[in-house]
Amino acid sequence: MDRRAFLRALSVLLLAQGYPASRIVRAVASPVTPMNDPAGAALTKKKEPVSSNDILLPKEDWPTLLTLLDRFSRIQATVGFGNFCLLGFDDSLLVARNYTRIGAFTPTELIFIEKLFHTDARTYGFHGAKTFPKLSDTITGSTIQKIPGTGNHLFKGFPQQVYRQITHDIGDQVVLTAGIRNMAKQFYLFLGKVKKSKGNLSLASQTIAPPGYSYHGVGDFDVGQVGFGSANFTTRFSGTSVYKKMTQLDYIRFRYPRNNRLGVQFEPWHVQVV
Repeated sequence: MDRRAFLRALSVLLLAQGYPASRIVRAVASPVTPMNDPAGAALTKKKEPVSSNDILLPKEDWPTLLTLLDRFSRIQATVGFGNFCLLGFDDSLLVARNYTRIGAFTPTELIFIEKLFHTDARTYGFHGAKTFPKLSDTITGSTIQKIPGTGNHLFKGFPQQVYRQITHDIGDQVVLTAGIRNMAKQFYLFLGKVKKSKGNLSLASQTIAPPGYSYHGVGDFDVGQVGFGSANFTTRFSGTSVYKKMTQLDYIRFRYPRNNRLGVQFEPWHVQVV
């Protein structure tokens, strides 16, 4: 679904739910306005003593953030972890409509998602490339391969070859901890980080790429050490034997090394493929 089609469908939905025409005009126009609207309609700046460059989610958007997190959580519980990582946003809309225990996305939620997706991530201090130019962009099943024993998928071809080489060179202590992430999963992770960061979008983007900007959607993947659990996603991983061996492999590149220019915290687990 392209943006024009999305806005037409949203207008129909709003009319069906009895929204006044004047409110519909404002509602369907608002996704076009990025979240860094200088008038402050969409975002507010954090007050001192915290950096004035940090961007906060407005208080009035907190209920929508929470309902979206709950809805995405129900989608993941319904389709399963592995399948959820592969869902495009249009896929998640379809699943939500077809399962009463999930429920369709509301117009307010859709407007919020549109604004979030179309906001330039540099507003938050994230300087990576936009890997998914359109909200409707997705990943085709013929291009991916499930990696046994991990619950994750990788793209066929070079990403899969790199992972196989890593496991060959390091051995069975290395494990794939995160592979492909399509749009639905990235929204869920980012919104969860925004909640944990108390609405600080700038802080959230230092650890999770905003929706549409994840390199997990084009080939990158995460690895960890077997038995290290959630610590694989902390800087503690840099002290493991797996990481130390990875640094000795000349074909390994890390997407977010120390002091990187993308505005992201050091991620010793994130392997750059593309």
